[in-house]
Amino acid sequence: MSTLRGNPARREPLLWLQLLGLAVLPLEAVLLVLVLAGADPGLFPGFERLLTWALGALGPAVLFWRLPPDLWSLLLLQVPMRARRPDQLRLSALQTALPLKLLACSGAVLLLPLVWWVDASAGMAWAWSPLAASPRLVVLLVAVPLLVLMLWQWQQVVQALWMFSRSTQEIEQTLPLTQVEAAEQRLNLGLPLLLLPALELDPAETKPQAPATPEPAAAVAEPEVEDQPEPVEDPAPDLVEEPAPEASPETITTAPSVGTAGPISGVSSTIPPEQEPKEAESANLDQQI
Repeated sequence: MSTLRGNPARREPLLWLQLLGLAVLPLEAVLLVLVLAGADPGLFPGFERLLTWALGALGPAVLFWRLPPDLWSLLLLQVPMRARRPDQLRLSALQTALPLKLLACSGAVLLLPLVWWVDASAGMAWAWSPLAASPRLVVLLVAVPLLVLMLWQWQQVVQALWMFSRSTQEIEQTLPLTQVEAAEQRLNLGLPLLLLPALELDPAETKPQAPATPEPAAAVAEPEVEDQPEPVEDPAPDLVEEPAPEASPETITTAPSVGTAGPISGVSSTIPPEQEPKEAESANLDQQI
C-alpha cells in the first residue's frame, strides 16, 4: 500500500517545517556577530574561542550522536508519543544510519571556523550590539546557547533532507520503533501538544494510474409503458346509422350467382305474387249469380 502512495516522509508537515532552518541559520549567524561584538577579545582570544566552540558545538554534537534529535520535535513543541503514526515511528528508526550521523555532526566542525572568523571581525558591529560594553565572560556565555541552537537547526535540516531522499522500499523494510524505544533513544524536547495531520498529496503524483478496463455494458431497462385505455369518442349525431327497413314479402333481394352470365350481378329483382287461374274466377262468378 505504501509503495503506491510514495515516500511517507513527504507527507509529514513537520519535516517540511524543519527545512525552514535553512533560512534561520543565516539570521542566527548575524545574531552571533552582534553578540560577540559586545566585548573586546581578551588576553587569550584563541583559547576563548575554542572554549566557546567546545561548550556550544562539540559537547552538543556528542550528545546528538548518542541521542539524535527527535524528528517530531520543534524544540518547544513535539508530537505526543501515543499520537504518533506507524510511518513516523518507522522514519525515526532510520536516524541510526551512520552516514546520517556523520553528516549531522559535521555541523559542529563547520561552527569552529565560523566562531573564529565572527569573533575576529565582530568589532565592526560594536555600535549595533545589544551587549555593548559588557564583560567578555557574559558575551561568551550568551554565545554558547546560540551555537547550540544553530547546531540543532543543522541537525534537523540534515535529517529532513535525508528522510526525503530515502526510497519507499527502504522505508518499508525498516522496523518501526516502539513508543518506549522512541522515548528512550531520541532526544525529545518540547511540550507534547503538537498534532499535525498528514498532507494529502496529488494522487496523480503518488499513485500510478491503473489501465482502464472496459466495464460490461449494463442492460438498459426500458421503462414500461402502461396500457392506457383509448378514449372512446361519441359518435356524431350525423353519423348515426338508421335501422334498415325490413324487407316485405313482396320484395326479395336475390344475391348474384357466381359464374352465371348476364348483367344480373349486384341487381335486385322483384317477383310478383302468384295469380289465381281463370277457371277459379269463373266458378266464383257462377256462384254469385
